[in-house]
Amino acid sequence: MPDDELTLKLLRTIEETPNQKRLAQKLGTSVGKANYVLKALIEKGWVKMEKFFASENKRGYAYMLTQEGARAKIELTERFIEIKKKEYEELLHEYERFCDSGEER
Repeated sequence: MPDDELTLKLLRTIEETPNQKRLAQKLGTSVGKANYVLKALIEKGWVKMEKFFASENKRGYAYMLTQEGARAKIELTERFIEIKKKEYEELLHEYERFCDSGEER
């Protein structure tokens, strides 16, 4: 999975995911890789981590997108859509060439 795709997936699911283990499951990666990407996004300022003060659980953290993270999510989504549009157009042209050639497989 390309880094942009993994980053986008993380940005799309981070706020509704309670912990890194579940995040890794949603991303289809190891917990270590999810942690690595998450730390990188925190360093970029795209995600922030806040501790639940009322939580007795020492792991009681919430991950939230920052404004920069929301902008990045939009930009990555737009790039992803453009890539998929190009792939679709290429497949459509390939199909049209196949149909025009009269070949059967």
